[in-house]
Amino acid sequence: MRFVDFLKTTVLLSAGAATTLAAVTVLAAGTEPDYTVVYVGVAWWLVATATGAWMGRRAQTTPPIARLLAGSRTSTSLPEPQSSTILLNRLWPLLLVTLVAGVIGLFLPQVAAMATGFAIIWALAWRRQESAVAAIEERDAVRFYIERTSPLAPMKLVRTPGFGGDFLRVNGAREGAS
Repeated sequence: MRFVDFLKTTVLLSAGAATTLAAVTVLAAGTEPDYTVVYVGVAWWLVATATGAWMGRRAQTTPPIARLLAGSRTSTSLPEPQSSTILLNRLWPLLLVTLVAGVIGLFLPQVAAMATGFAIIWALAWRRQESAVAAIEERDAVRFYIERTSPLAPMKLVRTPGFGGDFLRVNGAREGAS
């Protein structure tokens, strides 16, 4: 699986987890006569949104991703496509937290409300990383793929030759061309 696709999927799944947990919060808290949980939850979500937006404001890769890219091994062949296995191996904590917080949130909506905020922060903080890695791939004419590892082992990347040049330009137009 390409690393940029993994980053994009991570952001979308985190946003989906936040949406699901927010719905659980509102539904579970809506059955109570006191809406304090909803009001405090919404305030936390606004703080989380501001925090995530501030953390994700940079267009460059974060230092952990930069180290991961720099430490990638070079290969001349593409790794086997195992997208679903890699997603499950790497994103199982997100799945587990979403399920546990969602189930507990049915009885204690404040748990789902708190987990929603953290999912919002995660999604917004990582939202620009995919485009930053894509820019590095274009600049260096390489592609980064995730190497299959144990779910508990650190992520490893494989660097393969890619297409060089202008594949990200709009309509294939070159600068200075008329």
